[in-house]
Amino acid sequence: RMSATLYVLSTLGGYVLTSALLLKCPGLLHRPKRQRFRCRHISHRGGAGENLENTMAAFHHAVNLGTDMLELDCHLTKDEQVVVSHDENLKRSTGVDVNISDLKYSELPPYLCKLDVTFQKECQCEGTDNRIPLLKEVFEAFPETPVNIDIKMNNNVLIRKVSELVSQYKREHLTVWGNVNYEIVCKCFKENSDIATIFCAQRVLLLLGLFYTGLLPFVPFKEEFFEIPMPSIILK
Repeated sequence: RMSATLYVLSTLGGYVLTSALLLKCPGLLHRPKRQRFRCRHISHRGGAGENLENTMAAFHHAVNLGTDMLELDCHLTKDEQVVVSHDENLKRSTGVDVNISDLKYSELPPYLCKLDVTFQKECQCEGTDNRIPLLKEVFEAFPETPVNIDIKMNNNVLIRKVSELVSQYKREHLTVWGNVNYEIVCKCFKENSDIATIFCAQRVLLLLGLFYTGLLPFVPFKEEFFEIPMPSIILK
């Protein structure tokens, strides 16, 4: 019984030491991911607190302020145009109760001139640029600015169209994409593994579980970027 106890303790000790070593020096087991860019200032929906969200005016304002990355949301119109909009249904943002997927791009209504900032209480944004832009317009206007694309719908055509645009404008090294839905992230990675993906909520929880059990060094992850909400926003 004593020898069995010693065996268990030595095995456990070896596991703990190995795990600690690999957590400290992960390059011993995994090939380091190439760091594409570092972002300390990210403009959510183009800086929705200062301009109408997801508009070209918002993006230009954010870039002029020196933001490191534009975050935006994408949907697909009836004529398969990739547009920048947070909501599929446009009731909140335009006052018209209609879905983007049911309209051609030329039929999309304009944004309201004043919108609530949905992630901050009692805050509104205003602007005169009320047109829903195309994703390609953002790529053309900001060829050197990293962009974080939230694929809002689990739609294979949308994912393919976004991938084609990223490749067309040679922005694989400047683009991150994904969604909180793990199935969408998997589809993104399968469609174009050259574009970095985001950890969804499910995978973050898995990563934390692996970290606190010491198993993290032994499990590879294909995702490269985290989206961490600021505590001050959560508290508000």
